[in-house]
Amino acid sequence: MTIRHPELTVRPLRAEEWESWYRNLEVAFGGDEEAPEARALWRELTEVERSLAVCEGGRPVGGAGAFSFRLAVPGGAVLPAAGVTMVGVLPTHRRRGALTALMRRQLDDVRAAGEAVAVLTASEPVIYGRFGYGPGSRKTAVSMLRGKVRVHTPERSGGLVLRLADPVAELARCEELYDRLAAGRPGTLVRRPGWEKLPVLDPPADRGGYSPLQCVLAEDPDSGELLGYARYAVKPEWNERGAAGVVRVRAVQAERPWVYARLWEFLLDLDLTERVEAYNLPVDDALLHLVSDVRHLAPRIVDGLFVRLVDLPAALAARGYPAAVDVVLEVTDAFCPWNAGRWRLTAAPGGPASCVRTGAAAELELDVRELGAVYLGGGSLAALAAAGLVRELRPGALEPAAAAFRSGLEPWLPHGF
Repeated sequence: MTIRHPELTVRPLRAEEWESWYRNLEVAFGGDEEAPEARALWRELTEVERSLAVCEGGRPVGGAGAFSFRLAVPGGAVLPAAGVTMVGVLPTHRRRGALTALMRRQLDDVRAAGEAVAVLTASEPVIYGRFGYGPGSRKTAVSMLRGKVRVHTPERSGGLVLRLADPVAELARCEELYDRLAAGRPGTLVRRPGWEKLPVLDPPADRGGYSPLQCVLAEDPDSGELLGYARYAVKPEWNERGAAGVVRVRAVQAERPWVYARLWEFLLDLDLTERVEAYNLPVDDALLHLVSDVRHLAPRIVDGLFVRLVDLPAALAARGYPAAVDVVLEVTDAFCPWNAGRWRLTAAPGGPASCVRTGAAAELELDVRELGAVYLGGGSLAALAAAGLVRELRPGALEPAAAAFRSGLEPWLPHGF
């Protein structure tokens, strides 16, 4: 893909250019410099060999990066995926075709690396649809007034001790629990070494009046086994009625429902607080079913992870399907034309899936964006058809295909990148 202005070129980033390259990204996103602790972590996590620079006269004026992720997909599989990140161009160099050239080079590189899927979080969702990314997961934000809701605790199967602990000192134990849960929910990143530091990143300059990050552990009183944990911070506030502190929840993880409920009971009953907020929960999170009145959570749903199928047949064959499917898809893909055409997808619950080119008559017609939107098991082909984004060419083809693409749990991205 050629940039419209020949003075701009796209090339791999050089390690010694990282500081200026990253500063360009900060400028593109408004100009604020990140805290030194955050900048140091992103430097550590950056895969320079997967990063691209848009240059003018050899000087970076924008760029894009990719992380080598492992992504949980329906059926319990974990796939290599490119995590697209750090996409930005200086405001003086916009509207010159640089973003299109970056996306072209990057998706070609992802395909050459053998990754069937690329994912990103979008600062502006409208930008990435034209490059084939579809909204593959959503997240829920909630805000609860203390005392307005009760949490129902499912039947206990043992004792429990809650203990405050240093979130960094207990990071390894919490990460083991996270790893055990990760593959069970599509959209979750099975974290590589180094990424466990991101959820506990807590620069003082970024706290905005909140306390340092807190961590409460839920442990078996006999064995000491870690059964769950919650990370949160508290912002002390006062008004004419007295204490009105705010609890901001960063993460709650537990394998057993009653432990999960007990952790939320703890968060909803902290002294000198009035409100509990969480900005990233699955849209089907257990909390929505455990509280006495869900209306008091004031849930708000927003987009999460955007999904791009780079190698369509490999991606569709790699995930599991909870219902039998045998359907011929007519797929359009203007940006990655190797995906375009007719594909026969066949699968049975618990068995391998197959996706191969076919000359048979198409039964459903859709764009690669819509496949990305349902790939992780969220959304619905039927809902997309109702919106005119999927066409049923053979009567009766839509319903079984929609059932096959669904997942038992809604997909969810636990943190950004």
